[in-house]
Amino acid sequence: MSQAIRVLHFADIHIGMENYGKTDPHTGLSSRVVDFLRRMDEMIDYARENDVDLVIFAGDAFKTRQPNPTYQREFAHRIRDLSELAPVVMLVGNHDLPPTLLKASSIEIYETLRVPNVLVAADYELHEVMTKRGPVAVGCAPYPIRSRLLEDQRTAGLTIGETDALLQEKLTDILDELAVKADALDMPRLLTGHFTVSGAVVGSERSIMLGRDIAVLLSALADSRWDYVALGHIHKHQNLTDGKPGLPPVVYTGSMERIDFGEEGDPKGFCWVELARHETRWQFVELHARPFVTLTADLRTVANPTDKVVKLIARHDLKDAVVRLLLELSPETEARLNENILRDELKRVGVYQIAGVRKQVESPTRARLGANPEGLTHIELLERYLISKEIPEDRRDELLEAAHPIFEGMTSE
Repeated sequence: MSQAIRVLHFADIHIGMENYGKTDPHTGLSSRVVDFLRRMDEMIDYARENDVDLVIFAGDAFKTRQPNPTYQREFAHRIRDLSELAPVVMLVGNHDLPPTLLKASSIEIYETLRVPNVLVAADYELHEVMTKRGPVAVGCAPYPIRSRLLEDQRTAGLTIGETDALLQEKLTDILDELAVKADALDMPRLLTGHFTVSGAVVGSERSIMLGRDIAVLLSALADSRWDYVALGHIHKHQNLTDGKPGLPPVVYTGSMERIDFGEEGDPKGFCWVELARHETRWQFVELHARPFVTLTADLRTVANPTDKVVKLIARHDLKDAVVRLLLELSPETEARLNENILRDELKRVGVYQIAGVRKQVESPTRARLGANPEGLTHIELLERYLISKEIPEDRRDELLEAAHPIFEGMTSE
């Protein structure tokens, strides 16, 4: 083969995520759902412009296992666009699985309708996929279903840890069988899987996890019999074999849109792979995902807390961002803070959604009145209270002077 195979690798679309969204007037969908669909459109444009040969979708098309028909339609439009460019391999992820084993997965319809150029990978199999630049061996490892993988194993009486170890061993054997089959073929080889790999840095996928997870050993994937390993399931982009010569890239492309503030600083995009036997090159292509921004301020000793936060907002580019404010306050500065002004200022600078204004108010120190407070006068008790509240000395003197006639009046009565 004279040319490398151009592969598009993406995963974890999760259409249906509506965090911090509002109704989009043009589509009737949640504006956050529209964000996810736009990222797909940007990716498809890139694939078209760069003449893609093979598309690998490494699982999790929707947020839920029973997506509504509108979400299914929007996703199908984009799969159709991709299939017109190149063969598409769609791996079944944990969010694609049916609620029960007897029901269909959310992406099984593509196989039922025999959609041209689309292969739904629901089993551990090796496929030879013909592209316009030559054949590719594609090993498929969908999300592991315990009951299926361990149906021939005796698990009665085993602890959860022992069952997980048995499942991990079974998965390792299956992945090795796929590598053996691929090694018999004289062509570039790619493995795609949807699961957690030991040592991977997890992201916000834990907040929307369906089912109990099991980790696959990196050694079962970092195998020179493969030229590239395309992973889905974890939302944080990473190459698990970075800096390890002689091993294929084992890459989580990550999700293409941010779900929440747990992904605030994470780049979002897809992977573009030039697949060749022993000479694979790849790059991460970042997309213009919706920015999430956290602004923090310590306002405990600030004379004008509202003004300080307004100035903080002005120092950042917050246009089209989801923004939250985390403010440290004392009881006094909380009373002086005008939250309405802050919200108006955020809207004025073009913030897409205000996620919230979280105020952490410093608890006042309990007054120390001594072992025998009954022996103190009213003025002495008030003075100790004002000291415990850290009221400045000149202000304490004013308050105590104003309190004298009040206490004297109480005594005379």
